[in-house]
Amino acid sequence: MCGIAGLLDLARSMSGGALDDLAARMAGTLHHRGPDDGGAWSDASAGVGFGFRRLAIIDLTPAGHQPMIAEDGRSAIVFNGEIYNAEDIRRELNGLGAAPKGGWRGHSDTEVLLQACLHFGVPGAVERLIGMFAFAFWHADQRRLTMVRDRVGIKPLYWARVGQQFLFASELKALRAHPEFSGEIDMTALAGYLRQAYVPGPRSIYRDAQKLQPGHMLTIDGGGEPVITQYWNLRDIATKGQRHAANRPVDNLAAIDEMDKLLREAVKLRMIADVPLGAFLSGGIDSSTVVALMQAQSNRPVKTFTIGFHEEGYNEAAHAKLVAGHLGTEHTELYINPNHALDLIPRMPDLFDEPFADPSQIPTYLVSEMTRRHVTVALSGDGGDELFAGYSRYAWAGRLKRWTDSVPLPLRKLTAATLRAIPTESWDALSAVIPERRRPRQFGHKVQKLAGLLAERTADDVGRRLVGFWHDPSELLDRAYTPYGELWDNSITRDLPDFTARMQYLDTMTYLPDDILTKVDRASMAVSLEARVPMLDHRVVAHVWNLPADLKLRDGKAKWLLRQVLYRYVPAALVERPKMGFAVPINSWLRGPLRDWAESLLDEGRLKREGIFNPAPIRRKWQEHLSGTRDWQYDLWVVLMFQAWHERWRAQ
Repeated sequence: MCGIAGLLDLARSMSGGALDDLAARMAGTLHHRGPDDGGAWSDASAGVGFGFRRLAIIDLTPAGHQPMIAEDGRSAIVFNGEIYNAEDIRRELNGLGAAPKGGWRGHSDTEVLLQACLHFGVPGAVERLIGMFAFAFWHADQRRLTMVRDRVGIKPLYWARVGQQFLFASELKALRAHPEFSGEIDMTALAGYLRQAYVPGPRSIYRDAQKLQPGHMLTIDGGGEPVITQYWNLRDIATKGQRHAANRPVDNLAAIDEMDKLLREAVKLRMIADVPLGAFLSGGIDSSTVVALMQAQSNRPVKTFTIGFHEEGYNEAAHAKLVAGHLGTEHTELYINPNHALDLIPRMPDLFDEPFADPSQIPTYLVSEMTRRHVTVALSGDGGDELFAGYSRYAWAGRLKRWTDSVPLPLRKLTAATLRAIPTESWDALSAVIPERRRPRQFGHKVQKLAGLLAERTADDVGRRLVGFWHDPSELLDRAYTPYGELWDNSITRDLPDFTARMQYLDTMTYLPDDILTKVDRASMAVSLEARVPMLDHRVVAHVWNLPADLKLRDGKAKWLLRQVLYRYVPAALVERPKMGFAVPINSWLRGPLRDWAESLLDEGRLKREGIFNPAPIRRKWQEHLSGTRDWQYDLWVVLMFQAWHERWRAQ
């Protein structure tokens, strides 16, 4: 796992020394991603410069040093990620007589990838890869730079055009290191951020920078215009898979066996490392499954790590401890309190580079920090919710679709107004009559959210609201901005007519790479920890999309198939409980220990001076939240994280 950066000087006006210096300076901002080694390489005649920071995981010797140069001394690669089937590709190259003529330098997967790109071409190499990756390859003979991002977006890759120079990097801070990079905010991207609490791709928060989307590659040559192509299309996979699933009977036991086998293989591949390895364990279905399959294939106790909270309703550490005890792992836990958040929040803009407002960024960083004291690689259960219909909103959405189809809109709006009239705190008090085991966390907030859903016009509007925050950014900004991205692509309904499947697909294309995987990447790499996600092995993803819907969501029970796999290793009683998610009690923290910090960022005079947001709706929600009339924690957190980011980067 590493940090990559580089540039292509289309005017070829820079000397080799200048290219080296700039590439090294850009890569130097990524030291946290690779504290073990670094390097720079350039070819002034081609105008290309690469910079690199290395976290050594496979082949810890200098044979894994990057930028890695081909035998011809002219072609080169910088690579962030892991290729889990590198040895299979090495054997294929050997069999074809395509190994390096001077012999392999070591057992680094980077060397295999470089040789594969040279022999098969980049598309041919990429189709063979099992792993997570973002890389840039310079082919000297073709005078072409090719950048590739993995199929589901586990690893990040940004690019920008600055005058006659084309830039790329793992994080935006490396692009900012270029002396001519403009830090102008993209207001359309800001509107997208307000809606979704992350900046939706392919945009970034800056006008001049973009994300390379998952499953895409970008090529640029002397002509200077980047050409972006899609080499892996989840929409095609999902569409064909669901049509196939609808027309075939399924043997439940055979489906469980096959899922067990596929996940075992995915986990086994991700246990390959030359450094200590462990796993995050929350005690939920996804992480428990990953840990169970690790332990089943390990001859020693797996090291597991979890975060706990002292606030009732948020703590999963006790459940994780039970699962760890049953599996016999070597378990470590850390309980956090508001002081941990207070200490960490000022660092968020540096960790995430652009506004990012998923509050679970806090525990994700803290569990990564704790884990890094013991291991260098950690497996995670991310991706299970999107694949196996695990989010509670999928069950909600199915019921609400029936409402939108059968109940007139005026009646739904009247019901919504009635629910909104009762304060959040009153709903929380009323929830005491629900048995604790079945009582939803943040009941009042969920009722208020339900009210908003009932007033939506269509099922797809309901789906967008379920994953949204400031639904009308023009409240805060000076004008309306047209929504962008797949969430607003109505043609998806044609390909995926089932509403739940459509939501799963959209989450996998948007929320997963731009929120979940961004969070895990930045939080783990901030402490030089490599996080691996076996459930997002692209073969597992494709297989699950070929399964009938009732193997995922059955009788209101999410992740049916995944649960059956887990029950082979862990008793159901240890993991059967309402889904909690990796949440933090932001609502109470904003009324308590974070109140002064929040007030300083939401000060009306400050908002007016900065001139980005209209203060009125922000101040109204802040006052309602403080009074307990409404729970606006997430809407406020979106604004607060932008304000903190803006404070950090505006003067740069």
